[in-house]
Amino acid sequence: MPNHGGGPRTGIGVPPRRTKVLAITLVIIVVLIAAFLLFDSLYTSYLWYRSIGAVHVYRTRLATQTALFLVFGALMAAVVGANVWLAQRFRPPLTGVSLEQQALDRYRLALGPFLTWIVAGVAVLLGIAAGAAASGAWRTYLLWADRVPFGTTDAQFHKDIGFYVFTLPWLRYIQGFLLAVTLFSLIAALLTHYLFAGIALTPPSGAREGSRITRAAQAHISLLLGALLLVKAYAYWLDRYTLTVAPSGITGGWAGPTFKSVHAVLPAKTILLVIAVLCAVLFFGNAARLIAARSQPEIDRGGRPGALPALAVSLMVLASVVIGGVYPLVVQQFQVNPSQSAKEAPYVQKNIAATRTAYGLDHIEVSSYDAETAAARDRLAADAATVARIRVMDPAVIAPTVNQSQQGRGFYTFPDQLNVDRYQVDGKTQDAVVGVRRLDLAGLPADQRNWVDDHLKYTHGYGVVAAKGTAASPDGSPDYIESGLPTTGALGDYEQRVYFGDGLPDYSIVGGTANSTPAEFDYPGTTRSSTTTYSGKGGVPVGSFLNKLLYAAKFQDAKILLSDGVNHDSRILYDRDPKQRVQAVAPWLTIDGAAYPVVTGGRVQWVVDGYTTTSEYPYSTRTALNGDRVNYVRNSVKATVDAYDGTVTLYAWDETDPILKTWMKAFPGTVKPRSAISPDLLAHLRYPQDMFNAQRDILGRYHVADAQEFLSGSSTWAVPNDPTRGTGPGQPQPPYYLTLQMPGQQAPSFSLTSTMVPAKRSNLAAFVAVDSDPGPDYGKIRILELSGADSVKGPADVQTAFQTTFADKLNVRTGSATKVIPGNLLTLPVGHGFLSVEPVYVQPQSGQAAVPLLNSVMAAYGGKVAFAPTLQQALDELFAGESGAATGENPPAAPAPTAADQLKSALDDAAAAQKEAAAALAQTPQDWKAFGEAQQRLQDALAQAQAIEAGRQPPR
Repeated sequence: MPNHGGGPRTGIGVPPRRTKVLAITLVIIVVLIAAFLLFDSLYTSYLWYRSIGAVHVYRTRLATQTALFLVFGALMAAVVGANVWLAQRFRPPLTGVSLEQQALDRYRLALGPFLTWIVAGVAVLLGIAAGAAASGAWRTYLLWADRVPFGTTDAQFHKDIGFYVFTLPWLRYIQGFLLAVTLFSLIAALLTHYLFAGIALTPPSGAREGSRITRAAQAHISLLLGALLLVKAYAYWLDRYTLTVAPSGITGGWAGPTFKSVHAVLPAKTILLVIAVLCAVLFFGNAARLIAARSQPEIDRGGRPGALPALAVSLMVLASVVIGGVYPLVVQQFQVNPSQSAKEAPYVQKNIAATRTAYGLDHIEVSSYDAETAAARDRLAADAATVARIRVMDPAVIAPTVNQSQQGRGFYTFPDQLNVDRYQVDGKTQDAVVGVRRLDLAGLPADQRNWVDDHLKYTHGYGVVAAKGTAASPDGSPDYIESGLPTTGALGDYEQRVYFGDGLPDYSIVGGTANSTPAEFDYPGTTRSSTTTYSGKGGVPVGSFLNKLLYAAKFQDAKILLSDGVNHDSRILYDRDPKQRVQAVAPWLTIDGAAYPVVTGGRVQWVVDGYTTTSEYPYSTRTALNGDRVNYVRNSVKATVDAYDGTVTLYAWDETDPILKTWMKAFPGTVKPRSAISPDLLAHLRYPQDMFNAQRDILGRYHVADAQEFLSGSSTWAVPNDPTRGTGPGQPQPPYYLTLQMPGQQAPSFSLTSTMVPAKRSNLAAFVAVDSDPGPDYGKIRILELSGADSVKGPADVQTAFQTTFADKLNVRTGSATKVIPGNLLTLPVGHGFLSVEPVYVQPQSGQAAVPLLNSVMAAYGGKVAFAPTLQQALDELFAGESGAATGENPPAAPAPTAADQLKSALDDAAAAQKEAAAALAQTPQDWKAFGEAQQRLQDALAQAQAIEAGRQPPR
């Protein structure tokens, strides 16, 4: 390097050559580490997908993302780089000198040797950013590339719905990308022209005032501005179709075009499109004029920009304000507002039809229900089958009780919310409350936890516990049909080890050679605990050094690489949550918030519901589904995850759904047909709760079929707050799974139910039930709509009646030693009216047995309420001493005999023995053996009678 100081370099520091070598070494190390981590992420993901037989999903997704990254990244880098090159290529000679240019000279000299690298680096960074954004749009691309038609058209443009769901989002992405490319190119060109004097903020010395931009710079910028206006024109064209899903912006609004949209905004978009194209032509014309004049000498740097660009800019701004802003406001103010209902009714009618179709509500069955309120004797006789299936065990309350009695060890636990299912018990279908015994390492004492325990020894949960939903044990605890550790009961023999489920460790290493000593804790025994060795096909083999190294890096745990417990046959289990596994295999699904266990085919299977959704269905109103805003939903997939080996199986449930067909086309072989579901598994499937929540939210307004009634808002329903869990906002009453027979049904069916109340009142407005039993009526929504004259109490009113009427009884059960926990408030349409049932649980305030136990049941019908130890007693009390139906509760235990009863029984036994003794002596010959035995019974009976009279425990 030149020594500008004129002498040898002095001072302490690293020599420049060593600094350069060190920098290069550090860069190489960083690149190698980044490359290894990238390889680790990609290869371990490949191994995981291979372990569940879904490599094709991983390969398709990765290939699509890579292609999008390369194509869009290269386009961004190439176009921006080319514009910088053009700006530099046509830089002017430095003829004039100004203070501004003198300051820029220093930058030009400093950047000159590195300019190519700087331009390449900036272009590459922009390309990486654009490529990363494009790779994130892989779902949008695949939906467009593999699209299938819906077979129906929208009400405005009469285009197939598939255009809006599949094509329009991809066209929107292309438009956004073109806008980004053009803007970045424009900014880069402006900066480059400025740096190399093509654009000056002050004119050069000796030049006329206003000569601040060269002819080449003007032409270049004009071309880019023209391109920008063409992109804007493209956006205006797309905006026309986007109006079909835009919110109306009107109070109590809906989605889709309104009168203003169709008669003002839509024409305005078309006119602005034409104006944008004309303005782009003006800019291109200006560029052509400047290029044609390139042979003429450039005097005073080309002067100010010409008249054509100024005209184009003025025209575009004026049109946007007047046509795009003022005109729609005038139409709204003077045409729509004076008669809004009449003007908007046709568009609201289209919105109602589209929204119902999009949410699967176009075939709901609405019945007018004149609810009886008189609690007459035998009122429930006709609904005996429904009454027998009323659930008194609340799955949200009894989890601590199940945990306390069935936990087995401190490192096992049950979920806070148990599941509801149905199983065959003694040849009859029994509604059951079900939970999986999960592994909870937090339950191990801290001094007993180490890496081996956390990842090699305690690896799985054990067994499914089930209790009757309709009955409790005499002490109020669950009446189990499957219990113990290992469990036994009505579920039969099945593989009880749960290696895949929620709440398990982030990873476990299992498996071993045939001759190795089992290292995994299996389940506790009376004298010693059982151990086991995993023999399933789940997980990724980690016997090789490479796999150990990769997973040690993935989990940032060197013990995976160094531990002797990891052998040649070991397998690593991770990503074990059922919902997480289904989401990975089907990343195009929206996953339901709850996975529920089913014992079928000798295995525990987790069932996960998957939805295909979009927010682009024309004219349909959006609602929330698992945190997303959607306006179309189908429960298109039922998925299972094997709790032992983690196998993920997807079944097409709604095989008519075009979105599912599109994804099956993009990922062939991923989804099995509905016919592949086994009958045993089919019997346990149910209607998903998240989808029903979205549907009932929409039903609050869209049960109305008439546009005028919809606009008035007088018939709007709302989901009531849950009065047993607090009455504040954000506590809607959840839907409940119940087995009931709706009016018009031939037999009771497993259903998902909900009550609805008027938007601003608390009385009951409607009862909604959807058939959840797989069969011809699965998914059919039935609504019992009460007339406006009815004053049937809603959940909040019923709860208030319970609390006020039975305040003394509830207070007796609440004190320093115990507390009352209300169960779910169920509403059932029985007895030609509505029956409300709420179990009451009592829980000790402290102690090992501080768990909720069923204590009593409250019931209401019409204006009458009852409080009794059992549901049967409460119903009989409600209906004049005899409800006419038997509940599913266990028969009450026989009462213990009183002292008088015991005394009478003992004296009767003594009299009988005395007669037997006399009969023995009367025989010929006399039977002295029988006489002796009778005398002994006589003495025993008399001794028992004496003990009872004395108040002592009678001898046995």
